[in-house]
Amino acid sequence: MTGHRARVSCSRAAAEAAIAIDEPFAGIEPAPVLVAAETEAGWELQLYTDAPPDAALLARLEALAGAAPEVEAVPEADWVTLSQAGLRPVEAGRFHVSPDAASSAKPGRLVLKIGAGLAFGTGQHDTTRGCLLLLDRLRRRRPLGTVLDLGTGTGILAIAAARADRRARVFASDIDPVAVRVARANARANRGQGVRFKVAAGVSPAQLRAGAPFDLVLANILAPTLAALAPTLSAAVRPGGRVVLAGLLGPQRQAVEAAYRMQGFRVERRLAGEWPVLCLARRGSARRAGPAAAVRAARRGRAAARRSAASV
Repeated sequence: MTGHRARVSCSRAAAEAAIAIDEPFAGIEPAPVLVAAETEAGWELQLYTDAPPDAALLARLEALAGAAPEVEAVPEADWVTLSQAGLRPVEAGRFHVSPDAASSAKPGRLVLKIGAGLAFGTGQHDTTRGCLLLLDRLRRRRPLGTVLDLGTGTGILAIAAARADRRARVFASDIDPVAVRVARANARANRGQGVRFKVAAGVSPAQLRAGAPFDLVLANILAPTLAALAPTLSAAVRPGGRVVLAGLLGPQRQAVEAAYRMQGFRVERRLAGEWPVLCLARRGSARRAGPAAAVRAARRGRAAARRSAASV
């Protein structure tokens, strides 16, 4: 039996933007797998399917890349391996992220094996790499404390936090049950079993009761949702705590920063580029508030976050 691969050349920006989209082929079963790969000829999008892709599916892929794709048959036993062929090891501070055995990791690196699959976040995209860089810098300065990874995807950021600081209490959530299942498997494979995963939209009351106030929140999602979550995270993060935000394009940065400044955050560090990554610190005294206020704020903010996410 054979599977099928549709390939289309594109710019790196187009490839990264395509794989950053949540469910670009929603409603298609079985779900196709989309991969951004760097080849000798440049960047391309590769779409893997069991059956030959129909015209509608190819049209969606063409809309993402801006060019018409070519379709070829590939041996069914090899398509997952082929889908990962364009994934190269990524160095981000002390983190080494690889889709396979990380024999090329330098001594002293924290190795994470995260392959392409059914959830977003392999370390290849600038947003994920930027979050890992900022996470590494924060850990070098202080213990991570209590961490929440919102929109965990493959679980890469939560696992990285748990590996970087064995004393950290790490929580992670995603709205997609498949992503949470993948993240739990990745945590087991990467010695990150201490991470507590949950299926939730935004910050769940259970997580807030168990962990709030948080010392660090990692959120690699979408700009409108990040902005809508600002009041929730302001109540959930302790004074002096930090949020690392990613998933926004350059033109969206100022709007996201403004939403968090209004909630008492200041910009501590920016990683510039087409996909900027922000580290913001919450102003205020070090007095730790209880989780009850955070739970109330989360209930108000999650509805706004859902509306924002649904509009993207």
